[in-house]
Amino acid sequence: MELLWLALALLQRSFLLLWTAGCILLALAVRLGSGDVRLPLAMARSLWAPPLFRIAGVRLEVSGLEHIDPGLAYLYAANHQSSLDTPALFVALPAPLRFVARAGLRRIPFLGWYMAAMGMVFVDRSSRARGAAATRRAVAILAGGGSLLTFPEGTRTRDGRVGLFKGSALVSAIEASVPVVPVAICGAHQVLPRGGFRARPGTIHVKVCRPVATAGLGVGDRHTLAREVQARVAEAVGEG
Repeated sequence: MELLWLALALLQRSFLLLWTAGCILLALAVRLGSGDVRLPLAMARSLWAPPLFRIAGVRLEVSGLEHIDPGLAYLYAANHQSSLDTPALFVALPAPLRFVARAGLRRIPFLGWYMAAMGMVFVDRSSRARGAAATRRAVAILAGGGSLLTFPEGTRTRDGRVGLFKGSALVSAIEASVPVVPVAICGAHQVLPRGGFRARPGTIHVKVCRPVATAGLGVGDRHTLAREVQARVAEAVGEG
């Protein structure tokens, strides 16, 4: 039986890698041909992500979409439980979604190529200048009417609980004067925990909370804003 589960896990992982690589190549071709990121980003939601959940036996439930207007720019701020968070958020949130990600992801073949071509924001904290450049890039996207998603904890949780939200992750929303939308992810840790090899059948809930306004805030308010957003996510997860 143990060998059977291992074989199933290897099959899942092989499908994930091959399917993702194929979708990335197709998205890059569409990006090159169209000169626009909207269609290849939409492909992540409609083409890439759904089969990943089906093969893993994972059900996705979404609530709270009535709190947002898909035509407006937001900085979505989500807790980070699993590597399945990204496809879950692509499907759940009705926007051409770009992510704020650590700079090291840019060096990963296929994934880094896709993220760079789609205009994802890479954050390099090795120097103040690089960090400031990433913030300016994020502000430009938000001020231009685009939406971004950030994981303010900075990394995936080890136990599924909501970690500390960093104020620096929300500075771009303050500077662009766009609302921050807290997004709670529940169940992803049980389906595929950090360091896990095989996804387990289960349900992932994505709960979209009411936006938190940033109008009138300054950069000095970033930590207060982060505490408010973290509290709303923790309450939605069930830790409040």
